[in-house]
Amino acid sequence: MTAGAASVTPTEPVPSRSEQRRVIFASSLGTVFEWYDFYLYATLAPFFAALFFPKGNETAALMSAFATYAAGFLVRPFGALVFGRLGDLVGRKYTFLVTIVVMGGATAAVGFLPTYEQIGIAAPIILVSLRLLQGLALGGEYGGAATYVAEHAPDDRRGYATSWIQTTATLGFFLSLLIIGGCRVSMDKDTFADWGWRVPFLVSIVLLVFSVYIRMKLNESPLFQKMKAEGRTSKSPLTDSFLRYPNNKFVALALFGAVAGQGVVWYTGQFYALFFLTITLKLDYLSAYGLIAVALLIGTPFFVVFGSLSDRIGRLKIILAGCLLAVLTYFPIFKGLTHAVNPALESFQQRTPISVSASGCNFHIFVTPGTAFSDCDRAKDFLTKAGLSFESKPAQAEARVVTRIGDIQLQGWDEPAYKEALKAAGYPTEADRSQVNYPLALGLLLVLMLYVTMVYGPIAAWLVELFPTRIRYTSMSLPYHIGNGWFGGMLPLLVTAMAAAAGDIYAGLWYPIGVALMTLVVGVLFLRGTDRRSLEA
Repeated sequence: MTAGAASVTPTEPVPSRSEQRRVIFASSLGTVFEWYDFYLYATLAPFFAALFFPKGNETAALMSAFATYAAGFLVRPFGALVFGRLGDLVGRKYTFLVTIVVMGGATAAVGFLPTYEQIGIAAPIILVSLRLLQGLALGGEYGGAATYVAEHAPDDRRGYATSWIQTTATLGFFLSLLIIGGCRVSMDKDTFADWGWRVPFLVSIVLLVFSVYIRMKLNESPLFQKMKAEGRTSKSPLTDSFLRYPNNKFVALALFGAVAGQGVVWYTGQFYALFFLTITLKLDYLSAYGLIAVALLIGTPFFVVFGSLSDRIGRLKIILAGCLLAVLTYFPIFKGLTHAVNPALESFQQRTPISVSASGCNFHIFVTPGTAFSDCDRAKDFLTKAGLSFESKPAQAEARVVTRIGDIQLQGWDEPAYKEALKAAGYPTEADRSQVNYPLALGLLLVLMLYVTMVYGPIAAWLVELFPTRIRYTSMSLPYHIGNGWFGGMLPLLVTAMAAAAGDIYAGLWYPIGVALMTLVVGVLFLRGTDRRSLEA
């Protein structure tokens, strides 16, 4: 038994209230720091394009940065398999001690990483490797923390207890915005670009030491202790979770009927909203960080509100209601953000018809430094990155690419000429902060944030209750990290690519809407609530 922790015997499945509070605090705080580590890169992804990828093609560099961002998400299910199995074999506590050390070490290493100018192609290769380590660690962290807290909570307060874990991703994101924003305020632009960007990554060293210390003070889950003492642990958690019926059926239903929709709603309401403000609407970083941070700060308590509410009215109906609201309102919300944040861009788009007549267009998702971009790709990506919608037309006989911006016609691809044409047409290169309707923008971001809290607040308790104790860590981790890491983590890449291909800055929203609608249908037809089910089994 670890010194400083309350005594829990294997025959006492429910610890005291004071022990429950200690478990919630220690688990949540450590998980906040781990999410902080993971989302530092996500927050700085557009900035990293200029640091770690070849210069000369801004769009390719940005897409490469987003692809590296996505790599951390794509590997998360593999982390769920590795650490989930470990957690069901040897215990929850020691497994998420390992995950936080791996995460903290990989994050700190980014702070020491040389740039592309210094070591060439090795820079993005090492960066991707560190992102993969982060993804593996996070794949084991969430399931361990959620399972650990749930197995300390009474049946009638499980939604409330695990909802504190659900706040951690948002608080970690908020902490990353706060520290990055503080660095940008305290440094000039050149200093931040030179070395100041490393500071938020190096801060993770302090957070790592503190996190390991507080987690060392914890005991193992009482349910796991009891199960292990009785010899009921699974000898093959992967086989029992994914190759035995009916557990494999519940894994699939959990993914498609709850977690996939939750994942896209979460990432749309927080990360894509941030990218939309900064990349599409051209709002300066500090204003965008400020709006998102205030929305996060106001909205975060609602994770606990909806988690606690799920103890009374049911978890699944709250999750599915959040998906339904997202499906119905995403288009008007994001169009409202354009009106509130950059009315000059909205006005320019209304008075300036833009079209691209071209052939040889490709749909790019994963972009590496060697990816070939056609003239059509470059033209469409340039306009999409400028926050402009356009009409796609068949190629004209005289040229592979003909772009019209108002009365100006451009043939082929020549970035300076495109920039000059936009300038001549009166294009606003950045959002005018004096014209931003901050109350309206904040209100719309808060609505997005409320959807996030509805789908995310109750889901940990719902997943924990769906699977038996002997394979819970493994079984819940995989659908969670596929839903969030793949369906959710791929969202910025897919939305950006879909917008460029369609010529509509809002077209990418069909992706989260489609996934949320799928979850709504599967959830309504095939799933039932698991609320307050005993975890002893």
